[in-house]
Amino acid sequence: MSEQAELSTADRITLASRGPFEGEPEWVRHPHDRAFEWRRLFSEFFGTFLLVAVAAGGPVVNAVHHGQVPVDAQVVAPGLMVMAIIYFMGMVSGAHLNPAVTLSFAARGDFPWPRVPGYLVAQVVGATTAAAFLRGLFGDVAHLGATVPGIGTALWKSAIIEGLLTLGLVSVILGTASGARNVGANAAIGIGGYIALSGLWAAPLTGASMNPARSFGPELVSGHWQGWWIYLVGPILGGLFAVGVAWVLRGPPSTTAAAVAQGDEHDPAS
Repeated sequence: MSEQAELSTADRITLASRGPFEGEPEWVRHPHDRAFEWRRLFSEFFGTFLLVAVAAGGPVVNAVHHGQVPVDAQVVAPGLMVMAIIYFMGMVSGAHLNPAVTLSFAARGDFPWPRVPGYLVAQVVGATTAAAFLRGLFGDVAHLGATVPGIGTALWKSAIIEGLLTLGLVSVILGTASGARNVGANAAIGIGGYIALSGLWAAPLTGASMNPARSFGPELVSGHWQGWWIYLVGPILGGLFAVGVAWVLRGPPSTTAAAVAQGDEHDPAS
């Protein structure tokens, strides 16, 4: 007889009622507790560092090794990296890795605004550190993977494309996240797959950044600022539009989730 079959009805009800963070450490079960914020900020720094090291590193290694990293590999790799990051640290910080995502979670009411600046700084510093790491290893080649509009793509078109891509990305995130945290297989596969898919068709047009931090780090370290505003305005506006789409699809966030986000109540999953 299986272990599941041996469970009483009461035990099964108890297991089914447990939240996704049952049995996890204190900083996971209470995401609003500022005493553990340093863990979350380090998580955002480290995760964004890894993401940008791969996303910007693809074009850099391709330039150093004379075309041995094809475009499809360059755009799929960041999606796989985000998938892995969500699996190994999504429960700690939520694996935002992107200022547009953090701002969208806050606008949705799932993330407290007072914590937003810390996350944004951690993401930008992580991205900049990754760009500096690439420069230290390979020198200032391929503009350190900075995202730029494709040849013949007008700046305003590039901004619209980045906004559209981010609209889809944040819509996937809001639809699969647990509160303001990307956790579990649904989020990892959905988000990672969307990033790869976007890159496969839009990389020649804008680089398919969808992430102000990912673009800013290489731009700052390389000093290559071509069309920099596209990768700030497009993703942020696209993320905010996604918040509106989420409201249309699912209505406003629950009052309990909003209270937890502001630290007014205990996380119901704890």
